[in-house]
Amino acid sequence: MKIRSITSFYDPGTLKADYTLEILSALAKECKQTCSANGYEVQTVRLATIPFSLIKPDENTDQLISLTKAMEIKAKMNGFDYLSLGPALIGQPASYELIPDLISETDATFFSGVIADQRNGVSIKAIQQCAKIITQNAGLEENGFANLRFSALANVKPFGPFFPGSYHQPGQPPAISIAIEGADEVILAFSSAKNLLEARKILLENLEHHANQLGLIFSELLADQKVVLQGFDFSVAPFPEDDYSLGAAMESLGVSPLGKHGSLAAAAFLTDTLDRGNWARCGFNGLMLPLLEDSRLSQRSIDQTLTIKDLLMYSAVCGTGLDTIPIPGSTTCEQIEALLLDIAALSARLKKPLTARLMPIPGKEAGELTNFNFEFFSNGRVMAIDANALTGFFNDVNEVFKLRPRQIETI
Repeated sequence: MKIRSITSFYDPGTLKADYTLEILSALAKECKQTCSANGYEVQTVRLATIPFSLIKPDENTDQLISLTKAMEIKAKMNGFDYLSLGPALIGQPASYELIPDLISETDATFFSGVIADQRNGVSIKAIQQCAKIITQNAGLEENGFANLRFSALANVKPFGPFFPGSYHQPGQPPAISIAIEGADEVILAFSSAKNLLEARKILLENLEHHANQLGLIFSELLADQKVVLQGFDFSVAPFPEDDYSLGAAMESLGVSPLGKHGSLAAAAFLTDTLDRGNWARCGFNGLMLPLLEDSRLSQRSIDQTLTIKDLLMYSAVCGTGLDTIPIPGSTTCEQIEALLLDIAALSARLKKPLTARLMPIPGKEAGELTNFNFEFFSNGRVMAIDANALTGFFNDVNEVFKLRPRQIETI
């Protein structure tokens, strides 16, 4: 098991922001060294702020670009690998329009856009704006790579450590949270078990052991600090090798291959197991199925047994939504809007956070192979979006609607 990220959170608009950043920088370095000394490799240290439109709301586009570039430089100088400036907000529609320019002027800064939240519900305008951002981002870097730094968010709370959905809550003290890369723990538990109950028991025992060890480490490190430990996100993220593949772990339960019927049950079983874990929680704490970051998932896209609809269906019983999904470069905004609407509705109806990180690949059509040269990606097949343009009420930019979570009657 590795730590994907130690993510720090702060508000750069406060009076002592620079001092706070220095404290977080020193703390992140100490945390990384201590974790490494205790056998936990830390891949990255990251920094997240309050939503960018709230930092200096009166800034014009050029001023905000300059501010963003300066903040990225400051983050790097303080030892942070990546920076998240949080989401564009439904209540500030102009903030969405700025994101492609901000991404084009940076190389290590992540952004997101809210398409649904508890206060506003599902926003058609925000969905349309995020779809436009995704199509514009596709042309900024080779292979549409800029969309790695953008995600649409539905009901995602602050202090999650996994990017791009990380952001700080205004008015709250500085904090840190921990993102876990633990797909290998899932494979180890499932491969050594004799039945499902034992598989669940072994995995829970292993994860809770690590959570207890890490809890002791971070409690001691933060004992004299005015920094809050928000918790751990045991979404057991994968790495693009079969020994670290959640797709492989799901297939080990008896699904062959992933994408066939039985896959949803595997996703539900694994997520239910994570739900039973006893640790301080932040973020998703669910099954994470990023297609291009998981060797078995990407292989099943090549085999054409796994579709976007499959992954969307699994999102109903697992974790984070649609992540690192390669789609045709010719995909229209209108097609993306339809998919984002489903994500937003699913999130609202189930009262759970979901994200969509979609990656149109310029010059590629459905069925073609991707050709990324990136250590955290395993190449797969470009996946078709089965969608037409929305019409009627679902195409009305002024429509905002709420969905109440289904009330289950007890017997």
